[in-house]
This record gives sequence, structure tokens and C-alpha cells, in this order.
Amino acid sequence: MSRINQALRELQSIDELAGGGSPVHRFSPLSKLLVTVGYILTVMSFPKYALSELFLMILYPVCISVLSGIELRRAVKQVRYVLPLVMAVGLFNPLLDRAVVMYLGNIPVSGGFLSLVSLMMKGVFCLLASFFLISTTPADRLFASLRKIHMPAGIVTLLLLTWRYITVLGEEAAVMMTAYHLRAPEQKGLHWRAWGSFIGQLLLRTMDRGSELYESMQLRGYQGDFPAVRQDPFRLKDLLYVLGWVGCFIVLRKYNIAALIGRGAGI
Repeated sequence: MSRINQALRELQSIDELAGGGSPVHRFSPLSKLLVTVGYILTVMSFPKYALSELFLMILYPVCISVLSGIELRRAVKQVRYVLPLVMAVGLFNPLLDRAVVMYLGNIPVSGGFLSLVSLMMKGVFCLLASFFLISTTPADRLFASLRKIHMPAGIVTLLLLTWRYITVLGEEAAVMMTAYHLRAPEQKGLHWRAWGSFIGQLLLRTMDRGSELYESMQLRGYQGDFPAVRQDPFRLKDLLYVLGWVGCFIVLRKYNIAALIGRGAGI
């Protein structure tokens, strides 16, 4: 199976996961959206050297993994393509901040290295939280919850179309790669001389396919916004879900639980 087809299968598997029936799936999309936003804001608010406090924020992805039945290992596998970009954000921090802030035994640890690890942890945690949001909530209901918090309809429509029709781009690329390999069976990958024409043809094919899709949408009554999907009521259990997690985030942000546990254990 080609990498493009494998990527399309993984996108399809996310939609299949979103149709599950776990306790997390049964909460309203709005409650899960608010909790995820609160989690990301909390994670990003930690100081750059607060590794022990930040590490405990992994409790949220672990709990959601257990409650939703989606393995944490699978979540990490799904976001593996973005992880190198996240880890490269602070790659030069050890060179820019060489001041020693702590020692591991006799090994000095610079502030730049700590900030690098902190940025990596923040990126991974935020990616995992976002993955669990989209893998436990159908896309149309998730984007409908964005409209509930008054996000502009144009932005919501753009996000929904990007999510739904990225498979169109992938399918066209897969067809073109298959045709290329049939004409060059001994060629591994795409030769660099064919990059320009390949991308140009891919752009033209996707534009034609997009025009056909847009005309189909207009024939079905599309006038700049999608019809309202089934609205999920915001019930008491959803409110308790939001308040419970937000309260947990506040406690983890305000208090160094790891240090308290260490003092209690006499470490």
C-alpha cells in the first residue's frame, strides 16, 4: 500500500473512531471542545522550566484514552507526522540559553535544554488532546459546536470543507502516483525532474474536481453556510464534565503536585 493510500486509510479510521459509543463519545461536542481548549491553554501557560508540574498534565490524555477505549499508542501513531515539526520548534534553545539551572548528579543541565524538553512536551500533549477530540466527536457535530460559540460561519465552513475534502486531494494524488509507477515501474518514488509537472497536474485535477463538488453543493441548496446538523443538548452531565476537568487543570496549574508527593514520600 502506498503512503498516500495509507494516509487516506488513517483519516477514514479517525471518522470511524468518532462514531464509537464510549462514555466520552456520549458527552456533547461542546463540552469536549471547551475542555480541550481549556487543557491546551493550561498546558501552554506553564513556565518553560516547570517540567515536573507540566508532566502531570499527561493525566488528561491518559484518562481520555482509558474512558474512550482508544489506545494512547494509537494516538501517538496517528500524530507521528506532526511530531518532528513540534520537536523542531525549540531545537536551537540549548545553543541560545546555556546557563546552568540544575544538576542531574554531576551533569549540568542548561536552561535551553529544559526549555526544549518543555516545548516538546507541550506540543505532544496538545496534539494528543486535539486527536482525542476529533476521534471522539463526529466532524459535523464538532464544527456545529464551533458555531455555538459564535465562531464566524465562513471560518467554520472553511475548516469543515478542508477536513472533508482533503481526501479528494489524496485520491487524485494516489491516482497520479499509480499512473506514474505504471509508466516507470523501476523508478522508486517520484523523480525530482517530474515534481513540477506532477504538482501542476495535481493542482489542475483538484481544481476541476473541486468545481464539480461546488456545483453539486449549489444544486443541493448551498448558499454560503451548511444546514444546521443535529444539535446536541448541553445537559447537566456535560456541565459537570467541563467543571470537573477545568477544576483539575486549575489545581495542576496552581500547585506543584509532584513536589507535594515527593515531600510526602520523603524524597
